[in-house]
Amino acid sequence: MLRIGLFLLTNLGVIMLATVTLQLLGVEQLLQQNGVDLDLANLLVFCAVFGMAGSLVSLLMSKSMARRAMGVQVISQPRDQREQWLHSTVQKLANEAGIGMPEVGIFPSPTANAFATGWNKNSALVAVSEGLLNRMTPAEVEAVLGHEIGHVANGDMVTLGLIQGVTNTFVMFGARVLGHVADRVIFRTERGYGPGYWIVTLLAQFVLGILASMVVMWFSRWREFRADNAGAALAGRQNMIDALRRLRGESEVPKGMPAELSAFAINGELRDKVSRLFMSHPPLADRIAALQRGANPE
Repeated sequence: MLRIGLFLLTNLGVIMLATVTLQLLGVEQLLQQNGVDLDLANLLVFCAVFGMAGSLVSLLMSKSMARRAMGVQVISQPRDQREQWLHSTVQKLANEAGIGMPEVGIFPSPTANAFATGWNKNSALVAVSEGLLNRMTPAEVEAVLGHEIGHVANGDMVTLGLIQGVTNTFVMFGARVLGHVADRVIFRTERGYGPGYWIVTLLAQFVLGILASMVVMWFSRWREFRADNAGAALAGRQNMIDALRRLRGESEVPKGMPAELSAFAINGELRDKVSRLFMSHPPLADRIAALQRGANPE
């Protein structure tokens, strides 16, 4: 209930803040002077509804989407000693973190990886890959599980979805305002919308979307440090460091994590040609160094 309330209050805050900002900057007066009849308040509400709705629906469907996309086999009744250990370890970590027992699953992938998702901390899914179970020691697996439980306990899935919804709203709103102004002021379209509106709107949405993704990725990187600290607290700092060190040797293993789930995975796909600003995960070397210092560098 608290997270839903925060979600709704944030939506309202975004609408109020953007409206006041536009008035203070004199945008409405500028539009009126140029004969523009754009209703900024209604446009903002429209963009907020659609921007937040997509993020909220994705969040509510996150577990079912993850199970299908990754082929996760949920452990309802452990069939062997490995599954029993995995299930009981997650139960222990969840109890220590003060959250409800998540669903536990295994997905077929040669890469050592894991992810957590779900719309609230008491209704989550924690899944690990076959590669992780096969190549990591029990202590390292427990550290990875602690990292994922940390994501759940911190409410990272909800917060990330919320931030994505807010940025979606501003991208849609800003692009349409710029398109409208360009169409009326520059291209002098008097009725309806001309080609200038659609061209400028699409270009602006692309550029603003890139800028917005930098904000989302910054938060994604920051929460990885927090989850590493949670994993260290739950399973031991050295075990968390050892798990991250082992993940550094995974670059030669084919990746098996779809892009839409990469932000929830323990081992993000970091490519040398991609700027750090657009990385969903910090470099593993930075995460290891942060744990060794006992500090959060970002």
